[in-house]
Amino acid sequence: MEGVKHQLYDRFPPSESCSCDICRAYCERPGWPLVEEARLAIQAGLFRRYMLEFAPDLSFGILAPAFRGNEAQFAIQRFAHAGCTFLTKEGCTIFDTPYRPLECRFCHHDRKGKGLACHLALAKDWNTSKEKRTVSRWLEMIGLRYPENYPRVRT
Repeated sequence: MEGVKHQLYDRFPPSESCSCDICRAYCERPGWPLVEEARLAIQAGLFRRYMLEFAPDLSFGILAPAFRGNEAQFAIQRFAHAGCTFLTKEGCTIFDTPYRPLECRFCHHDRKGKGLACHLALAKDWNTSKEKRTVSRWLEMIGLRYPENYPRVRT
């Protein structure tokens, strides 16, 4: 893919495009991007269309496309039903971009049960001190503060 070269593209190659009910349901839940994909989206001016999800232990965060209504905020479960901010009736507005999340590219009805491995690999991509600085910069860009018990990272 032009713009991003990452070893996870080999492990989790793009699936065929599909608009079946199962694949469309996958699109309702925003997929996690590689760190570099999120950076490209931010550079493209889409930083306010992302949200910050946290690992269960709050040790790191992942910038992901937001739930509709939850843009530029911490991910809040009550917005999960609203779907991905980039999904419209016509389809995904970032489908053909270099910042379409890896998890969105990979998931497909033919790959049932394989999404968890992709999700965990993406979590590892975000769980580094360098990537925590990416999250810190995003928080500064949108004017949010860390939650009280989120580990601080020097920027």
